[in-house]
Amino acid sequence: MPAMGATATPLGDEHGFRLTEWRLPPSTSTGWHVHELPYTVVPLTDGLMRIETPDGWIDFPIEAGAPYSRPAGVEHDVHNGGDTEIRFIEVEARLPS
Repeated sequence: MPAMGATATPLGDEHGFRLTEWRLPPSTSTGWHVHELPYTVVPLTDGLMRIETPDGWIDFPIEAGAPYSRPAGVEHDVHNGGDTEIRFIEVEARLPS
């Protein structure tokens, strides 16, 4: 059951990169989605992401300034598992063909 309520603000889409700022207040989520591009997330706040996948839940603590990367193609819904807003920049990379 999707919580939704997260806010996505496009920051740019040029030079092979798509940048989006995400804000997830407590008890919100991004909604189910699949990334068509590989991506890196740069957290702007500390917090707890609860990531829902077709196989179950993963608790994923984040730390401001500590980036992580994921491949394209994974279906998921990111939930704020804490009691403060989570903010991060998502950088999707178009790889050369």
